[in-house]
Amino acid sequence: MITCTPDGRVTRAEAARFLGFTAKTLAEWHRKGIGPSSLLIGGRRFYRLEELRLYAAGEKQVRPKAA
Repeated sequence: MITCTPDGRVTRAEAARFLGFTAKTLAEWHRKGIGPSSLLIGGRRFYRLEELRLYAAGEKQVRPKAA
């Protein structure tokens, strides 16, 4: 079971478990600019559960890069 905040955010560890990868893999993806989009809040990385679902379904493969 995934634990998320009322607004649908999950921690990197929860996101990794949801996708079947390790938190380290998600951190590396973030460094490379790939993978599901994430938010930095208070020094911690969060992912929106809806974004993870889209990513897992293959509907969203690459995180958009900042301009």
